This record gives sequence, C-alpha cells and structure tokens, in this order.
Amino acid sequence: MGKFGSFLNGMIIGAIAGAIIALLLAPKSGEDLRDDIKREVDEILEEGRRASEQRQREMEEQLNRLRGQ
Repeated sequence: MGKFGSFLNGMIIGAIAGAIIALLLAPKSGEDLRDDIKREVDEILEEGRRASEQRQREMEEQLNRLRGQ
C-alpha cells in the first residue's frame, strides 16, 4: 500500500474514532446515539470511497498519458 493508501486509512480511522467519541460524550438516548454513529460512519466511509475513486481516475489518466494514449 502506498503513501496515499496509508494516509486514507489513517484519515478514515481517525475520523471514525473522533466521531464516535464526540457522539458518546453527547447527552442523547441510546437509539439516537446509535443512529448518529451509523450516519457519521456512513458519511465518512462514503467520503473515503469518493477520494479513492478520484485518486484511481487520476492515476489511470496519468498511466494513459505515460503510455501515449
């Protein structure tokens, strides 16, 4: 895994941990808390997927330019 992959993994893990800690410290009912955690995790994972897809497209374009296509 390259530097970008490691960075992306670290960012996702850190964001998930931060979101969970923030939600656990907020005074809410258990059901509301679970819903908030799920929503935050889903948003973070989607952001990671979008970043990964964008980076993949950039790398494919770079590869095509290097191949002369």
